[in-house]
Amino acid sequence: MADQQDPPATDDLARRADVRDTYDEIATHFASTRAYAWPEVESFVDAHAASNSRSGTRVGLDLGCGNCRHAELLVDTCETVVGLDASAGLLETGRERARERGFEVALCQGDAAALPLATNTVDIAVYVATLHHLPTRRARRASLDELARVLDPDGRALLSAWSTAHDKFDETDGFDTTIEWTLPGGEPVDRFYHIYAPDEFDADLEASDLDVLEWELSSGNCYATVAGSESDLSE
Repeated sequence: MADQQDPPATDDLARRADVRDTYDEIATHFASTRAYAWPEVESFVDAHAASNSRSGTRVGLDLGCGNCRHAELLVDTCETVVGLDASAGLLETGRERARERGFEVALCQGDAAALPLATNTVDIAVYVATLHHLPTRRARRASLDELARVLDPDGRALLSAWSTAHDKFDETDGFDTTIEWTLPGGEPVDRFYHIYAPDEFDADLEASDLDVLEWELSSGNCYATVAGSESDLSE
């Protein structure tokens, strides 16, 4: 795997800042191309709502929320929805979407590897198309443990990452790469990706504090439905 030897922690932070700055640069154009929720996320949210009849305050989290297209799905299920992203520019697009479409979301700029949320407070989380933008294995694994920490014992999360199973790639081992985003004026902007091998994705989940409930490959993405390590899996 391309990044088994992670850089020093200070370099890790600098690389994550570069990813944040990239998305600040392309935020408005990027968000304009992301109007609709993924069907996999819609199915997960619907299934979770149908299976969870607990009363009381419920908190939803869209981790790596971007323009809040998935946070919007959580509004009917949750009393409080938090949208967290590293990019201030993307958060502004989420704020605009919420204003235009009339839904409430608490927006927070933060780090997926060090979530500014209390332990055991999130009932349902969506963490899609974000894990693969964390530029070191250290950060990716920390983010999985952080997701486990904030999930309520009965909470569930859906996470995804691009994989080598996508027909865009010939490699079979996980690797780091950059993929261009072209702005309207023609300027190319490189975006960091870690492309997971499916067995690597599975290994990182198994090494984390999450409990894996379901796992699948779909449209070149690895998907997993997970619970926190303190969950009751007897259901």
